[in-house]
Amino acid sequence: MNNLNGNFDVAIIGAGPSGAVAAAQLARNGHKVLVLEKQHFPRFSIGESLLPQSMELLEQAGMLQAVVEAGFQFKNGAAFANKGLYDFFDFREKFSPGWGTTYQVQRAQFDKILADCATKDGAEIRYGHAVESYTEIDDNSVQLHVYDEQQNEYDITAKFVLDASGFGRVLPKLLNLEKESTLSTRISLFTHIEDRIGLKYFDRNKILISVHPENNEIWYWLIPFSDGRASVGVVLPRTIYEQHQHQEDADILKYFIYQTGKMSESLTEAVFDTPVGKLAGYSSDVTQMSGKHFALLGNAGEFLDPVFSSGVTIALKSAILAAETLDKQLRGEQVNWKNDFEQPLKLGIDTFRQFVEGWYDGSLQTVIFTKDKNPAVKAMICSVLAGYAWDTSNPYVKNPKRLHVLAQLCQK
Repeated sequence: MNNLNGNFDVAIIGAGPSGAVAAAQLARNGHKVLVLEKQHFPRFSIGESLLPQSMELLEQAGMLQAVVEAGFQFKNGAAFANKGLYDFFDFREKFSPGWGTTYQVQRAQFDKILADCATKDGAEIRYGHAVESYTEIDDNSVQLHVYDEQQNEYDITAKFVLDASGFGRVLPKLLNLEKESTLSTRISLFTHIEDRIGLKYFDRNKILISVHPENNEIWYWLIPFSDGRASVGVVLPRTIYEQHQHQEDADILKYFIYQTGKMSESLTEAVFDTPVGKLAGYSSDVTQMSGKHFALLGNAGEFLDPVFSSGVTIALKSAILAAETLDKQLRGEQVNWKNDFEQPLKLGIDTFRQFVEGWYDGSLQTVIFTKDKNPAVKAMICSVLAGYAWDTSNPYVKNPKRLHVLAQLCQK
């Protein structure tokens, strides 16, 4: 395995969206890039409903055409249901300029497309290879100890490491960077189904977010795909999940789905033909997003909650910012990772966080289900839901806490 040893400008842990985009950007700029991916692609992953802001980021990465040509399900907004209430946001009617439509994607295919684009741009991807240790060698490089599925071991050196390992959170674990999220602990159960949705009024061009009729901390997603299949899931407080632990996860998921209104009606003929997955305690945070020789991308840094499908958008944004900063650094320019990477990324994350917290404390749900919405304000809220969480011309990005004031006004 000695032929796998080598020196690289950049080593990237993980070939998911953030890893692939960063790899492509850096390789196109002439840097020697190695991506180490523990799994083999295509592989199942959750987080299938993209946001329009992602289209702009994919365009920047040179990957948009490949995604457009894949034939994914068109998406133009998000619909919300709670008991007898129903409303939706059409992302084309948002406040911020830019894309107003996007796609709902099977992540196995989507992630493979992005990874293949990175390979075409000159990055090397090694599938089935995992990083076991990270060691700073000197002021200019680090060493990663790697092993493959046959337990063959080797070392590579790199000037810089980007961790795009998602929920694997490789560097946060190796470097003891993890800290507890301020968000409550929740459990997510999910699967893919043959949806057989026969309702004529069901809109496949939108994700459907449903709220439990008695507990607004329990919510569901239904994401239709272009091939007659769909992603479905429920998010539960851990305490409620533990009350049902005598049941199989598949039975728990179905039990809660059948308590909804519109979603349950839509899935009366559905075939649950895929094992149910579970994510527990997924909200995460870190003590630092970057160091002398590393930076954390996407979920490897901070993951909030799946409720607004912000995961891929944050991952792509982090990759673009990191690649731009690292390219300058490798060319000998002076950079400041806190100013050039962390703070710009944090702006959008903090916006999403306020909306996630607003969802669970009920204030955002109040805004969403209010009948007589101010069109201008609705457009501003729509922009954040569409992923434009970095547009500071939007008052609800510049000061996301305005959301709670808006909810109070809606209640009057």
